[in-house]
Amino acid sequence: MLAHPWAGTPLGPPQGWDPAVRALVDVILSSPVPMALYYGDEFVLLYNQGYSELIGDRHPDALGRPAGEVFADLWHTPGVGDVIERAYRRGESFLQRESMLPVDRHLAATGDHAVFTRGHSPVRDSAGRIVGVLTVAAQTTQLTQQLQSLSDFAAALSGTLTLDDVARVTLRYALHSFDADQVTFAVDDGPGWRMVRRIRGELLDEADERLPPLWRPTTADSPAPVVVTARSGVPYFVGDGEPLRASAIDRHDQKIRSLAALPLRSSVIRGGLAVGYRTPHGWSAAERALLAASAELVGQAAERARRFETQHGTAQLLQRSMLPERLPALPRLRIAARYDPGVDGNAAGGDFYDAFVLPTGDLGVVLGDVAGHDVQAAARMGQVRAALRALALADPRPDAVLTGLDRLVASLGTETGTQELFVTVVFGVVDADRGEITLASAGHPPPLIRRCHPDGSATAAFVELPAGAPLGLGCRPRTATVPFQPGDTLLLYSDGVVERRRQSLTAGLDVLVTAVAHAASGDPRALCAVATGAVDGATEDDVAVLAVEHALKPSRSASMEMPAEPTAPSRVRHWLTGQLTDWRVPEAVIGAAVLCTSELTTNALLHAGTAARVEIDLSPERLLVSVADSGTRGTVTRAQTDTLSSRGRGLGLIEQLSDAWGTDPTVRGSTVWFEILIPAG
Repeated sequence: MLAHPWAGTPLGPPQGWDPAVRALVDVILSSPVPMALYYGDEFVLLYNQGYSELIGDRHPDALGRPAGEVFADLWHTPGVGDVIERAYRRGESFLQRESMLPVDRHLAATGDHAVFTRGHSPVRDSAGRIVGVLTVAAQTTQLTQQLQSLSDFAAALSGTLTLDDVARVTLRYALHSFDADQVTFAVDDGPGWRMVRRIRGELLDEADERLPPLWRPTTADSPAPVVVTARSGVPYFVGDGEPLRASAIDRHDQKIRSLAALPLRSSVIRGGLAVGYRTPHGWSAAERALLAASAELVGQAAERARRFETQHGTAQLLQRSMLPERLPALPRLRIAARYDPGVDGNAAGGDFYDAFVLPTGDLGVVLGDVAGHDVQAAARMGQVRAALRALALADPRPDAVLTGLDRLVASLGTETGTQELFVTVVFGVVDADRGEITLASAGHPPPLIRRCHPDGSATAAFVELPAGAPLGLGCRPRTATVPFQPGDTLLLYSDGVVERRRQSLTAGLDVLVTAVAHAASGDPRALCAVATGAVDGATEDDVAVLAVEHALKPSRSASMEMPAEPTAPSRVRHWLTGQLTDWRVPEAVIGAAVLCTSELTTNALLHAGTAARVEIDLSPERLLVSVADSGTRGTVTRAQTDTLSSRGRGLGLIEQLSDAWGTDPTVRGSTVWFEILIPAG
């Protein structure tokens, strides 16, 4: 700038500048803050390095030129040239807050405008005459972006249902919006606290985002700042120091030098949010206000999530407690079932299933649907299911069972004074010795049978069974007896499997039968997963599926109780390898099964934190492995989980190595399973 030919401008050569002007120029050039001097009637520009970065490609040609020429595309825009002229003509200082000007043409072309606060002051020479205007610019683009991000954050939190959802959204937002090195979120968990954090640079794939966050339990008197501020309700700020020295669990905590921790403002749940940096950081008033607003939003979302989880847990426990906790284990019949709540998931429903051994030694199977999605519907479902089993144990003929059940439902309707008790059900008796099934239906969708042919191909077809009227309406069921040979699989399902809005029921049934026919095997667990995902689109109804396979040959089964210890996955791997080797399973199948099982047991420890049960079932056609946990968070500490494998990245591995996999909710907790087909020969 000093080398510019100023002699050809109204300023003249530098050695002739007025002392006051020269002193001001020295201040401008030495300041790191963007500054510019608009000199004389033409507003000739003189500015420092900081201002040159603001105007981008207009520099260096802007030096010594009239501002009206340099900013010809902007000068007559309100808030640009007029404020400079006003300060010059009237001698008034003027402050522009949050002005958005595309002074950099490159940014203007991309639609990304810089936002900053500008102060304009008249400049006087030694004689007191106004000779120009000084502009000082403080860019506030980052703060503006943070405010926009806060709006996006509020929108994202509005869609969360559980505390896991709230934690996932909060960590992602805070790390990005505050450009932090570490973010921690903590909530009160009864006797203690649980915390989850995210660190800058963590590699998170799509599977990680779908999994629950990795919570770490801690004691009620933990010295961690995020817990301390949650207990006291007092914000905590450190600009430079070792704020996590007393509670550090690894080198990431030890590197944090500045930290802000704020309590969540909620009457239902106690918690805290902490943001940290590895370098000294001054917490400005604006930043503190933004953090406080963020914590306020998180507190509201966490409160909603805690209420939802309480209601959801009660409803689901009620629902699942009325379903069988375990299905019969028979040598020639393999049985699996699946129940998924509707879209809301916050109310008990009326779908139910059951399978039980009759006094004759045959297998009774039932699937039904009581209309409604409330506690009353679930209670009626429990009455119907219990009555059906009692009737079947006395007289297992399907038509007799449904006739007796029809009288019960009619009586319940009379007792409650309502005609809205709508119940559909299908009941069947499986005779494995004769290789046949006898079925009866009361207004329920038709059962489906997948048949396996000697050449390895498979077909599926609905059983031609008169549906009859729903229960309570004078149901007069008729039975149908159909072959059920080794290799065949029966599928019972509720209408939530095939019904979708703006789609005919026939279309849903066609999609289901096609999906079942093309399934990789007739394994009942795999078919339940295929059936529930066959028809595209969301359903607001509950979904229940029950499948029974008549095995070609009896399968071999084994199980192991896995303790909630870090060494458990290793112990499971050794047990599984030995068991499959004894069963002479091909080595390629053993290797894939051990890898997948190791990942499932690790996830059970990380995300359920409880003991689990590992079950294997081997038939000539396939190997089925399942890991069932009790679903409550236990006491596996972060120090222990450090010895475990990566968080969920193996789910992609399971998808690649297995022929089918899925998750099934149980009465308590969940079951994750996979299936690997055994090569022919």
